[in-house]
Amino acid sequence: MDNLILIGMPSSGKSTAGVLLAKKIGYGFIDCDLIIQGQEKALLSEIIEEKGMDAFIEIEERINAGLFAKRCVISTGGSVVYGARAMEHLKEIGKVIYLHLSAGEVEKRIPNLSKRGVVMRGNISDIRALYAERAPLYEKYADCTVDCDGQSIEETVCAIARAAGFSL
Repeated sequence: MDNLILIGMPSSGKSTAGVLLAKKIGYGFIDCDLIIQGQEKALLSEIIEEKGMDAFIEIEERINAGLFAKRCVISTGGSVVYGARAMEHLKEIGKVIYLHLSAGEVEKRIPNLSKRGVVMRGNISDIRALYAERAPLYEKYADCTVDCDGQSIEETVCAIARAAGFSL
């Protein structure tokens, strides 16, 4: 299927750039975080607090592994890469695009991790450690990478479109 699946750290622009890209190329838009919140009837941060990290990761993997779409831009949660089954499914239904931000840029964009509803496993408590854990997973699953450091949202949208073979 010809979907575009956006992965990357929290604040990389998956949702914001994704919805703008979908409008520009005439695709639908799916925000997996909103699907999780709708099915669980709670905010991501509430799900993590009430059910725990492992349960959240299981929920996220189940929802992403069961996703079916055609001609959509799909914004995933930053922790989707913890679920191999979900990532294998997403790669089957579209092109996976990693929106890369440096750790320093992520730190600037996210002043408070706990309020954001960010999944942090084990003893990870800051952006740098989270980045070190996730970056290799994003790289592993990505079909291509778009560098978003120092880019406006419009520049990011155009870069994603080019990476996916669209001209805007």
